[in-house]
Amino acid sequence: MSQLACPGGLPYDSRMFGMGIGELLVVLVIVLVVFGAGRLPEVMGSIGQGVQAFKKGLREPPEIDVTPKDADAAKAKKPETS
Repeated sequence: MSQLACPGGLPYDSRMFGMGIGELLVVLVIVLVVFGAGRLPEVMGSIGQGVQAFKKGLREPPEIDVTPKDADAAKAKKPETS
């Protein structure tokens, strides 16, 4: 393996999450057994939508509630007429 930018080798473990191919296959088989082949695309789609929503939330600034306190107090004091 060639030396990249790090003289001491790679700055991370070359195996994904510290697991080899065998362990990854076992995890995938367990996921397939738990969720089933029919439901697996639905589960993966939900995970993808969740990741997209998370990334969108990181990019956009948080919404700030600018409702005046006087309007909240007026709503609370207003008597209900039925």
